[in-house]
Amino acid sequence: MDPRDDELEFDFFDEPATRESQAPPAGRRLPRRGGRGTGMRRPAGPPRGMTPILRLLVAIAALVALFVVFGLLIQSCASTSKHDSYANYMDDVAKIARGSQEDGAAVANALTSASKAASISATLRGIADQERQNVKQAQSLDPPGPLRPENEQLIEALQLRISGVDGLARTIEQLAPKKTTGEAALLEEQSDRLLASDVVWSDLFQGPSKTVMSNEGVTGVVPPDSTFVANRQLFGETSLNLMLSRLRGASTGGQVSGLHGTNIVSTKAQPGNQTLSTGTENTITATPSLAFAVTVEDSGDAQEVNIQVTMTLKKDGGGKPIVQTKKIPVINPGQKKVVSFSGINTSGFFAVKSHLDIDVKPVQGETRIDNNHASYPVIFSLG
Repeated sequence: MDPRDDELEFDFFDEPATRESQAPPAGRRLPRRGGRGTGMRRPAGPPRGMTPILRLLVAIAALVALFVVFGLLIQSCASTSKHDSYANYMDDVAKIARGSQEDGAAVANALTSASKAASISATLRGIADQERQNVKQAQSLDPPGPLRPENEQLIEALQLRISGVDGLARTIEQLAPKKTTGEAALLEEQSDRLLASDVVWSDLFQGPSKTVMSNEGVTGVVPPDSTFVANRQLFGETSLNLMLSRLRGASTGGQVSGLHGTNIVSTKAQPGNQTLSTGTENTITATPSLAFAVTVEDSGDAQEVNIQVTMTLKKDGGGKPIVQTKKIPVINPGQKKVVSFSGINTSGFFAVKSHLDIDVKPVQGETRIDNNHASYPVIFSLG
């Protein structure tokens, strides 16, 4: 055996103290061992066994962050989708609401026209058919789940309008040829359905829809309004009776009977409520909100409809006048209605003598027309 093998074996098994006390043979270097102050130092940091755990924690944190981001994106997309669903539904409802409201205006126009009862009935039946189309559109809508009960109420409101308009057409056609008792009550039964339709729309569709969307966190979407009866006076007992009288007179095709006519009661400059005089010059302060309020009275004993009122402002020295025309849909005997003319540009009328003329077009059968015209000398100042 080689002596060097003995030395190696001895070096490996000797106690550290013995080895340290021995001096190395001359010319031989012992291998370096790790320890304080000797050999190469390990890099500072956690023990080798902690590295996989730290990597795992970092990966988990990254995954959690990724899930949070995806969750927020999904939530945002879901919120946008919900908002769009409600907004698209209400846009479709708004089209139906506008069409139905226009039908209501058409009913009022038909009732205040001077045509025969048969013609009015035919017009009303046509309007009822248009409302049936609105019902079909409402039934074909696909509302968000929480709004399905409200959509049913919308349909109910439209069906009430069909029933009321059809009922008015049928009742007018029956009552106009001959006088019977309780006429106005029979007409009111039909018109009550029209009034009820507005209540159903407002209280059972529009209001609850706002509540549902608020509970669902949907903002910026407004349920549309739809008013079928804009002028309730038209469906009152007095007005309905007078309407029947007017239709009976028109149905004969002859001359109207009784006293008919209107007159101008007063004209006031607003703001300020300044009553104008036809006998003296009126100095009027011109403002951006300048308006002229004309009060017209039914001075006859019959209901009058579609009263045309015209305002003309002209310089005494000539020039292009300012002309506006408005209509009073219906006015009953002894009743007064105010017609307002606004948006008047008086920039070319300052310190220039002018006249403000008001003319009310005579109604059928009116014999006295001198009180249908009034002319006011005016001059405008900047105040």
